[in-house]
Amino acid sequence: MVKFDRYMLSQLLWLFGFFALVLVAVFWINQAVQLFDRLIGDGQTALVFLEFSALGLPRLITTVLPIATFAAAVYVTNRMNNESELTVMQSTGSSPWRLARPVAVFGLISALMMSVLSHILVPAASQQLSEREAEISRNVTSRLLTEGAFLNPTRGVTFYTRAIGEDGVLQDVFLADRRAPNERVIYTAAEAYLIRNGDGTSLIMVDGLAQRLATSDNRLSTAKFQDFSFDISPLMSTDEQVALSLQFLRTDALLTNWDLLATSLGTTTGSIAEELHSRFARAAFCFVTAMIGFATLLVGGYSRFGVWREIVIAFLLLIALDGMRSTLSGPVLADARMWPILYTPSVIGLALITGLLWVSSSGGLKLRRLRERFT
Repeated sequence: MVKFDRYMLSQLLWLFGFFALVLVAVFWINQAVQLFDRLIGDGQTALVFLEFSALGLPRLITTVLPIATFAAAVYVTNRMNNESELTVMQSTGSSPWRLARPVAVFGLISALMMSVLSHILVPAASQQLSEREAEISRNVTSRLLTEGAFLNPTRGVTFYTRAIGEDGVLQDVFLADRRAPNERVIYTAAEAYLIRNGDGTSLIMVDGLAQRLATSDNRLSTAKFQDFSFDISPLMSTDEQVALSLQFLRTDALLTNWDLLATSLGTTTGSIAEELHSRFARAAFCFVTAMIGFATLLVGGYSRFGVWREIVIAFLLLIALDGMRSTLSGPVLADARMWPILYTPSVIGLALITGLLWVSSSGGLKLRRLRERFT
């Protein structure tokens, strides 16, 4: 039996890795298109895109991990049913409870992976991602160094440059400033330079024209200039620190002093309770997804026509339990003392698993005998 456990566990882990890789790739491609368009459109390099993609992977993996766990359990159980391996094991005296042991170990491994992600990797990656986003938002220079595109580095400002020389000179520059409510200003210049001046940044335009429109009386004023300095420092965010968030904190920091922590973060104790116990609930749900896939298919037993009905039932049970999780956050956010209800899907799932395994063992035989007695 130890060899059988190792064999089944190896099959589960191999299929789990395959499904996780495929699902992560599918979800990542869907997000990467938007991320690539936003970052490259803002003048960032491919290395920045790869960095942002890597920082977003931990949260993405937490989304696909339960699905991959369920898919692996269902696939391996279905294949072993079709090849009569489980039937042979049951004929040698192995009960469904005994056959469930490698699946339970697999579920615990999946839950452990989810715990590492939820408690350590996701908070660290989320904080680093927010810091990098803030850093890029402050770097207005990179957002202006894009050829042939009308850019909006901030609300009310439009910038365009036809080309950027190898020496960094911006050629044929257009700058429209609509931030003032009573005037519109347009600057055009043959060349421009970005100059760092201490903590500020200036755009030096050469050989250009300034046009100012007063919206109060629709009066247009124009002025030619040889050189003109436009301070772009106000376009840059002055916040040097990223505001601390619940999603950035490791689990050990959320275990105590909820009132003090809520005050310092400007949130509620309900939000802290929901964030903390959701991390534990996600790990417990991974164990449930593995076991419910196995137990549901085991009830169907061997059939020449397959166990598609049981697969559909297992999938519907998973959808129902997962949908329940999203509806339980509201009461906890309103009252932190309601945090135990976050574990309701996992508790119900464990009860279903127990019932299904009981039906697969002697309980199923008792039910059949009872039904025959009354028919």
